[in-house]
Amino acid sequence: MDSADQRTVRNSKTSRGQRGQIPPEIIADPLLNAAISKLPSNYNLEVHKTVWRVRVTGAKRVALQMPEGLLLFATTISDILEEFTEAECLILGDVVYGACCVDDYTCRALGCDFLVHYGHSCLVPIDQMPDLHVLYVFVDIQIDPKHLIDTVRLNFTAGLSLVFVSTIQFISSIHLLSDELSADYEVVIPQVKPLSPGEILGCTSPRVSKHADALIYVGDGRFHLESMMISNPELEAYRYDPYSKKLTREYYDHLRMKENRNKAIQEASKADTFGIIVGTLGRQGSPHIVNQLKQQLIQAGKSFIVVLLSEVFPDKLDLFQGVDAWMQTACPRLSIDWGTAFRKPLLTPYEANVAVSNAVWQPRYPMDFYANASLGPWTVNNEANRESRKPRRKLVIQRETDCGV
Repeated sequence: MDSADQRTVRNSKTSRGQRGQIPPEIIADPLLNAAISKLPSNYNLEVHKTVWRVRVTGAKRVALQMPEGLLLFATTISDILEEFTEAECLILGDVVYGACCVDDYTCRALGCDFLVHYGHSCLVPIDQMPDLHVLYVFVDIQIDPKHLIDTVRLNFTAGLSLVFVSTIQFISSIHLLSDELSADYEVVIPQVKPLSPGEILGCTSPRVSKHADALIYVGDGRFHLESMMISNPELEAYRYDPYSKKLTREYYDHLRMKENRNKAIQEASKADTFGIIVGTLGRQGSPHIVNQLKQQLIQAGKSFIVVLLSEVFPDKLDLFQGVDAWMQTACPRLSIDWGTAFRKPLLTPYEANVAVSNAVWQPRYPMDFYANASLGPWTVNNEANRESRKPRRKLVIQRETDCGV
C-alpha cells in the first residue's frame, strides 16, 4: 500500500500517461538517488514521489510533519526537496502522536501550499483540507519476514486461528505473513473502517467476531497493542518486536481499567460545572463532538466552560477553579491511561455521555473513536458526524490508495 495525494493538478505539463506514476527521469536521476542514499534503505520515505508531487503541483512552500521517531531524517529530506524542487521547506517540530495530529491549520497560517505527513495513514481525508496539497507517506518499514514466520511456526501449533494486526508501517509485512502461513493456520486480519485491513490505532481497533486462539501484534511498544487488547479482552495477546526480533506474551489489567473509569464516571455524574477540552493538536478536537457534549450538558441542566488545549496536563487543569469534572476531545487514551493522575474526573466523550445518562456503560470497553461503525455520535466518524464528500474534479493525480472515510 502506498501513500496518496488526490489534489487537483492545474496547468501541469505532465502527460496523461504520467499522471499516475513517477516519471522515469526522476526515478533514474543519479544526483537525486545519491542524495536519497543518505537515508536508511529499509524505510520507504517515498522521496522520489515527494519530489515529483511538489514539482507537478508547483508548490512554493512545503511543510514536513512527522513523529519524533522520524525527525532525525527531517533535515535530510528538507535539503533534498529544496535542491531538487523550487520549493522552500519548513519542518513542523511540534509533537505528533498519531494520524489525528495532521496539522493543515498551521500549514495555512505559515503560508504553506503543500504538506507531507509522515508515519500515519490518511485518517483525515485530504478532500477535507481545502486549498492545500497533502501527501501522506506511510513509511513502510522493511523487516525480516522469514524470522517472523519462523517465530510464529515455532511458538504456535499448526491449525490454530491467529489474528494479526499492526500499525501502518508494518501492514505489508503481515499481509505477506498471511500468504505464507495460510496453509498451516487460520490467519485472520481484521478491519475496522476507515482503517486498512490489519491496521489499528491507539484509540480504534476492530472487534474479532469469530473465535481465535491468539492475537499477534507486529510492532514496537504497547500503545497500539493495548487498544486491540481492550477491544478484545478474551484474546491471548502476543507482541512481535521487529527490531529486537522477540515474541512476548502481553497482559492488560482490564478489571482495574474498568474500575478506574467507572469511578471517574460516577464522580462526574454528580458534578454541576464541567470543562470541555477541545484538543488543538492538529485535527484532534472535533467540533461535532464538542457540540454534542454541549448539547448533552444543556439538556442535563449542567453549566460548562470550553477550554482549548494542545496538550492536557494535571497541573494545567488545576488552574481552572470551579470546574467539578472535565470532558476531553483530544484522545480517549489520555483518560484511560492517565485519568487517575488528574485531581478531577477526566472523561472521554463516550464516558461523558454515560455520565449524563445519554449512553449505557459497555461491559466491553469500546475502542471505536475513529470507526465508521461506532457506538454513538460522540465519535469522529459516526454517521451523525460524517461530512458529505465533495464531488471529485476531472483532472486528478491518480490515487494509489483510498484515503476517504
